[in-house]
Amino acid sequence: MLTLTWLLIAVPLASAAVLLLAGRRADAWGHWLGVAASGTAFVVGFVAFLQMLGLESEERATSVHLFSWIPGGELNLDAGLLVDPLSMTFVLLITFVGTLIHVYSVAYMEHDADRRRFFAYLNLFVAAMLLLVLADSYLLLFVGWEGVGLASYLLIGFWNFKREYATAANKAFFVNRIGDLGLIFAMGLMFSYFGALDFDSVLSQAPEATTAQLTAIGLMLLLAACGKSAQFPLQSWLGDAMAGPTPVSALIHAATMVTAGVYLIVRSAPIFNGAPNAQVVVAAVGAFTLILGALIGMAKDDIKKALAASTMSQIGYMMLAAGLGPIGYAFAIFHLVTHGFFKAGMFLGAGSVMHAMNDQVDMRRFGALKGAMVVTWVTFGLGWLAILGVPPFSGFFSKDKIIEAAFVGEGWQPWVFGGAALIGAGLTAFYMSRLFFMTFHGKARWTDEVHPHESPALMTVPMMILAVGSAFLGLFLAMGDRFTHWLEPVTGHAEHHEPVLPVPVLIALTLILVAAGGLLAWLRYGRAEVPETAPSASLATLAARNDFFQDSVNRAVVQRPGQHLTRTLVYVDATVVDGAVNKQARGWAGLGEASRRLQNGQVRSYAATMLVGLVIVVAVIVVGGL
Repeated sequence: MLTLTWLLIAVPLASAAVLLLAGRRADAWGHWLGVAASGTAFVVGFVAFLQMLGLESEERATSVHLFSWIPGGELNLDAGLLVDPLSMTFVLLITFVGTLIHVYSVAYMEHDADRRRFFAYLNLFVAAMLLLVLADSYLLLFVGWEGVGLASYLLIGFWNFKREYATAANKAFFVNRIGDLGLIFAMGLMFSYFGALDFDSVLSQAPEATTAQLTAIGLMLLLAACGKSAQFPLQSWLGDAMAGPTPVSALIHAATMVTAGVYLIVRSAPIFNGAPNAQVVVAAVGAFTLILGALIGMAKDDIKKALAASTMSQIGYMMLAAGLGPIGYAFAIFHLVTHGFFKAGMFLGAGSVMHAMNDQVDMRRFGALKGAMVVTWVTFGLGWLAILGVPPFSGFFSKDKIIEAAFVGEGWQPWVFGGAALIGAGLTAFYMSRLFFMTFHGKARWTDEVHPHESPALMTVPMMILAVGSAFLGLFLAMGDRFTHWLEPVTGHAEHHEPVLPVPVLIALTLILVAAGGLLAWLRYGRAEVPETAPSASLATLAARNDFFQDSVNRAVVQRPGQHLTRTLVYVDATVVDGAVNKQARGWAGLGEASRRLQNGQVRSYAATMLVGLVIVVAVIVVGGL
């Protein structure tokens, strides 16, 4: 079965092609084809996973050759798949959570006239994401990388008849292209230094490269990761991406695509192991983004944008862990997996609330929904407890491991990175409790036209399954360090290091901050009456509501200078380059026009011309004789 893992990509890709080419004839059954394709991919992946479990740890990496891809010159590259514990972890996450979201989408998109096209785009995304994580080379990974970018663009702008949705899709597309330049430059450096782009060649030669070479490659890979994973300074697109249907937010912007940057960093571990400065930058970007996302989430009243800010912050935790080196790689992926369950569940819960509230997203118009939507309240609540890190829920085992690892080291780093991770835990407890209490507790602030009700089974059953994962998956994976041992063939064995503060103290501090954040949110939003209009706010709150003016900064630093540069280049091209060519062409045309008048076909003109010429010749001879 390991040699048949190409079916993981082929099945959803073929389904997407059928749904796009069949047209309206597939409207009646196309959504179920999409579900079946994603479910089939999960079955193939799960069987391959079981087979992998039967192998010794050192034998759990299988290369699957597909075809000769680029046989030419110094670059000779085959297309192939690398099936190992890291890629298999992502396969199971993508296909399992993806299939649940497909089922949820059948009901959520029931009344949409273009539901078939929506499922085609979902399957295109699943195929591209699986190619990204299964590729055995950076170049083939880049194909999947661009594929998920295309699918994200199509799904964010799915309702592109609304101008703001089309704008959001364009924004996500262009910001991601900036990050993509980093991956392109990184591949150029790899080929220059190592003469190859496949993982085996590049990563095996990395220990022999200089620190400067690995640092340059590492920083370019980080730029790519920042674009895809919405990390500072390329995070501005994620909030606007909530314009797409809510299942898109659950699949792409919570569980899978935005985690691609974390995958890229961990997959490239040998490069970062030899570039300590690049590692520090990765950790610093993650620490800054986890605080930034938390502060933004505290000020959002749009339930989906608050969850998007939370996603940005939680991926910051993963990037921080990945930047810690061998002691953090496995913890980054551990939190990525648990986050995929509880954040996808909460996004689907948000969709269930919107379904009951006539697509409203303003939490100031919610409140007291726990009585009308018991299943949604319970399942969302389990995800809320998981992201807070309340024991024994999943986040306690994954996020707290990152906090402990962040406090390992010497000098300033453990205090800065560990302190950021601790502060982030308290902020997370506050803004996620704020979201939970504003939505499900307190006084009902519903508008007159809404009548809240529970969602149908096709929506609630996937939410229940994800809630079970939110509750127990972390505990299961943490028992006996089974998940860390599972990833060791890829991430390497990490020696145990004691943090600068004792582990019991760190756990106690984390839980105290979590309890304090949750209590403050309860006093402010659970018991007190929430104003139905946005109150006057401080400058800091206004800045957080506007994403700390990141769009304004981007316009000032990138967009407007780029526009002026483009206009200058167009002017130079039109007046200097084209001007010189056009004036030369007009000169030759004028000379030709003058010559044409002499060739008029009249014998008398020719005779007169000959006579004038003869006179000139005679005059020259006579003058020369004198």
